[in-house]
Amino acid sequence: MSENKFGLIGSGWRAEFFIRIAQQVPEKFELTSVLVRDKEKGEKFAKKHGVKVVQSLDEMMEDNPDYVVLSIKRGVITDYLIDLFKRNIPVLSETPPGESIESLEKLWNAYKKYNGKIQVAEQYLFQPLYASWLKCIEDGKLGEIENMNISALHGYHAVSIIRKYLDTGFDHCKIYGKRFHFDVTKTSGREGIRYDGEISSCSRDRLTFEFDNGKVAFFDFSGSSQYHSFIRTRQLTVQGVRGEIDDLTIRYLTSENVPVSQELNRIDLGKYHNQGWSHFGIMLGDQSLYKNPLGDVRLNDDEIAVATCMLKMEEYLRTGKDFYSLKDGLQDTYISLKMDEALNNPNQEVETRHQVWSNE
Repeated sequence: MSENKFGLIGSGWRAEFFIRIAQQVPEKFELTSVLVRDKEKGEKFAKKHGVKVVQSLDEMMEDNPDYVVLSIKRGVITDYLIDLFKRNIPVLSETPPGESIESLEKLWNAYKKYNGKIQVAEQYLFQPLYASWLKCIEDGKLGEIENMNISALHGYHAVSIIRKYLDTGFDHCKIYGKRFHFDVTKTSGREGIRYDGEISSCSRDRLTFEFDNGKVAFFDFSGSSQYHSFIRTRQLTVQGVRGEIDDLTIRYLTSENVPVSQELNRIDLGKYHNQGWSHFGIMLGDQSLYKNPLGDVRLNDDEIAVATCMLKMEEYLRTGKDFYSLKDGLQDTYISLKMDEALNNPNQEVETRHQVWSNE
């Protein structure tokens, strides 16, 4: 019997991650049921995924899950979360918690009023590569971090990495930049690899973040095609006083100021062998930066990160220790909304302001 029992609200592409994880790692996770309000749709979903489907939250809670995962559309999530707060149901919220500053404020006030139990499944910090980069930073190899460039993630996902890597907390910032459009050939998508050679216009957003403490982030993202493309890739650089991350290369100075350059070494079991594939960890020289907390299970990097959130949710329920608090999720979404404002006003500075959750 698993010690991590959860119910799932939602039936979209992202919700399916949680189903796969529970089915791949049944000794750690138990999915009690999935809430799909439409009965006909729910019956098809149950048959497709081999899961129990219910039509109401009351019915879901009859199985006594430890918490529920909320993975629904952004436009309705705020009111759903408030209902969960009122019912005193712990929730791991996979989706951004609102789509306007007013909805974020409304959610925070309800969270305080009802003493809500919530964490946000902002998974990118727990992906193997991003976790390895963060370990390099936290180990002090680069010295004080001053600036970074991220061309890998959109909106609130990128903001979460920027705030963590630069250690800016809830500092104010100025945002400015512009959106461009360029043609690109489609090579892949959620449906798989494409060979038809279709060309489409793709946005490219370039923004600069200047934080009050003097730290700077450069954001560069090429629309959804960057997530699903063999000809548009990920790039990240982080520069500190004593070194830098240059994607998979780490450059730094020893205590005697001797320059060192090392490559991150990803270790996957089963590669070029006949045993099953799994991700083991990432090394920098003889130092282990990251080890898969799930052992030798067949999950991709994003699934590993989501599963890590679920493991941390279990710890949160036992100890009250945050791993990604609501106020962090609210701040990420708030800054993402200000990014949209900056893109709608090319090359004009947009400033963030103090919000009700900032100093609590």
